[in-house]
Amino acid sequence: MVEKYFSEIPVAITVTDLNGDIVYMNNKSEKVFENYGGKELIGKNIFNYHNSNSQNQITEMLKNNTTNVYTIEKNGIKKIIFQSPWTVNNTVKGMVELSYEIPFEMKHFKRT
Repeated sequence: MVEKYFSEIPVAITVTDLNGDIVYMNNKSEKVFENYGGKELIGKNIFNYHNSNSQNQITEMLKNNTTNVYTIEKNGIKKIIFQSPWTVNNTVKGMVELSYEIPFEMKHFKRT
């Protein structure tokens, strides 16, 4: 049921299990990764597509239940990448990555 809420939003959502096998990609994720096979990546392991530094970082994130957030720029587009383990009953079950385009200049609000 959750898929219907996320299938068409303009945010790439990629979900893996604890072993790194891709278990879900929404439409935007499939498009972002179309050069790697798009929807055909479901069932494939993310470790096959990352260098050893990234593999180590993902392993540590899964082991320690930590989050990684950063921005990138590619082809004139700026994105924020949010990577975090997902859990069930406080037990890590895999990783989720959200990737979405952001403007180069953004409003920032401090709220109290």
